[in-house]
Amino acid sequence: MLNYTIRRLLLMIPTLVAVSIIVFIIIRLPPGDYLSTSIAELEAQGEAADPQKIAFLRQAYGLDLPAWQQYLNWAGGLLHGDLGYSFAYNLPVDDIIGDRLGLTVLLSVSTIAFTWIVAFPIGLYAATHQHSLGDYGLSLVGLIGLAMPNFLAALVLLYLANTLFGISIGGLMDDRFIGQPWSWPKLGSVLAHLWIPVIIIGTAGTAGMVRRLRANLLDELRKPYVTTARAKGLAPLRVLVKYPLRMALNPFVADLGMLLPQVISGSAIISVVMSLPTTGPLLLEALRSQDMYLAGSMLMFLAFLTVIGVFLSDLALAALDPRIRLGGGIGR
Repeated sequence: MLNYTIRRLLLMIPTLVAVSIIVFIIIRLPPGDYLSTSIAELEAQGEAADPQKIAFLRQAYGLDLPAWQQYLNWAGGLLHGDLGYSFAYNLPVDDIIGDRLGLTVLLSVSTIAFTWIVAFPIGLYAATHQHSLGDYGLSLVGLIGLAMPNFLAALVLLYLANTLFGISIGGLMDDRFIGQPWSWPKLGSVLAHLWIPVIIIGTAGTAGMVRRLRANLLDELRKPYVTTARAKGLAPLRVLVKYPLRMALNPFVADLGMLLPQVISGSAIISVVMSLPTTGPLLLEALRSQDMYLAGSMLMFLAFLTVIGVFLSDLALAALDPRIRLGGGIGR
């Protein structure tokens, strides 16, 4: 287990290097750069740009350097904790994504916790009460949750809150706390606003997890070892928890590596609809304006979360399922 862990940690280094190269290539694929986009917008509005000023800014931002040198400067900065400089905001990337990153992580962790807490009891009930009225009702609710896009649920909730109660549920805090340092009242305001986007973003994930847990658990409960355990007189709860539930959890643990980055990137549209100050809208705007260092740093953050999540899920799978052999050989 120790050798496997060390090998996986060492493998993360070339993986992140390869991802950084791919990310840098992708954000440079559109023609031009941030300054070219800005000039085109000014010309579309009938304004003229000073060529000398543009040349000075291109040199100051390092956009006149070869692509490989720009990559080395950016990647070297990442190794030293320097995420680069945002062209659009005229600020270091660290200063821009500071609070947004914290709110994004809080929203993502809360959504994951909500998804697991709600999905597991429902999935267990649906699997152990197959073809019952509750099973059909929960399946119907799950299918509705899968069919309804999150942004549509957000729009419906915004409309109902404004129409029926005359309140606005957008944002993650009261307006008076925006831009203010963290305090207990500000944290309380965030927690008071947090439950609405958590429910909206977690609905689709909860519905999907219920369906998968039900199917996996039903498959395990039909296997001969469960019949044997029941024939020996084991209590139904012990029969369920001892092995079938553990085996049914394997796909969820395996997907843990993709869960957090999916929640962060998947909530971008919801954040735009509900005016949430998270990293999703910031990433979309950075990609649109070709703010390469801001977009690249945020994409690398998602890649880092993915690599760490896959590593942790592999370790959890090995601890959960004794049938897994980390060495790749047959156990003796």
